[in-house]
Amino acid sequence: MKEPRRVVIPLSADEVSRFWSSLRTFRDLSLVALMLFNGLRSQETIRIQLEDVLLSQAKLRVRGKGNRERMVPLPSETMQTIQNYLALERPQSHCPHLFLSLKGRQTGKPMTAAGLRSLFRHHRRCSDVPQANAHRFRHTFGADMVRARLSLPALMRLMGHSDIHTTMRYVELSRHDVWCEYVRALQHRNPLPSSDLS
Repeated sequence: MKEPRRVVIPLSADEVSRFWSSLRTFRDLSLVALMLFNGLRSQETIRIQLEDVLLSQAKLRVRGKGNRERMVPLPSETMQTIQNYLALERPQSHCPHLFLSLKGRQTGKPMTAAGLRSLFRHHRRCSDVPQANAHRFRHTFGADMVRARLSLPALMRLMGHSDIHTTMRYVELSRHDVWCEYVRALQHRNPLPSSDLS
């Protein structure tokens, strides 16, 4: 028997705000911004290299699954946090990776998947948002883009999917979203002819 697919519920605006407010470094703000505003996977985020960040063009090169590359636009807020991280926090290092450890024995070395998980664990406690993780931020990005009426083909390209059915799994809508879409659709339907009944 086929097991039912587990639906990942996106974070609410309040949960995102609380988690975001708990972040204390430009590095961490940049990491979360790339997941929340660009839908990057956790591995894609920590694999970014300095040469992939094209600030003058407001673009980012992302190496996705199967080493497939894609270019994604960088929102101005994300660009600013990355610029602040580079100017104020990133340790002096010959390492080509963008995101480095900021303290301890690993200072100046590439951030690892374990380090990223530790970061999320810490901020889940600080923000009291127990559901926050990189994957859920990616789902939140997908849901937010659908609410903003971005087309599924465009969202598929942004998220690095090779099949649109995969993209559709990231855009589960809540009951409230479905209701709002229904009301919006009713407002834009062709009106029925007036009835002579009275």
